Amino acid sequence: MNRTTLSKQTHFHYYAFADFIASLSDDAFLYAPVAKWSAGQQLEHLIRSISPLILALRLPKWVLILLFGKPNRPGRSYVQLVGKYTSKLHAGGRASGRYIPREIHLRQKERLIKVLKQKTDLLTRVLHRFSEKELDELLLPHPLLGKLTLREMMYFTIYHVQHHLELTQKYLGEKQNKEAY
Repeated sequence: MNRTTLSKQTHFHYYAFADFIASLSDDAFLYAPVAKWSAGQQLEHLIRSISPLILALRLPKWVLILLFGKPNRPGRSYVQLVGKYTSKLHAGGRASGRYIPREIHLRQKERLIKVLKQKTDLLTRVLHRFSEKELDELLLPHPLLGKLTLREMMYFTIYHVQHHLELTQKYLGEKQNKEAY
């Protein structure tokens, strides 16, 4: 994907997630299966995930090189990156530290949706600071995947929101099936 496509896909999928969360009933927004996150926590997790990315993309480019170096391998495709991420999840990889959401209350719903949309808009704007070449030549660290090129990080970001939308829909579907019996 080129920079324009990355930006459009990020915007599309994050707004789709935000709009889905906005459409949920109060009960659905707060529902969490045992040891799983509620829809509200999924929302906060995504905010917690893209916030450091935005911060990093706003740093001077030389700082990224100084902190994280240059790639020593060819960049992965979207499919390869998603495959690596899903294999890490299947091996037990989970969010940790600052990426784990706190308990979310109903009164936070509208504000968190607004924050996610604002951060999505900011992310897509700062992405345009980088040339196509820089997307493949600059690195950022990922807690599960190690160092990723900026393009790979955007691939992850696009997939990540889809993954959490699917999880949220799955949990709510399971809830409906339990209530039907």
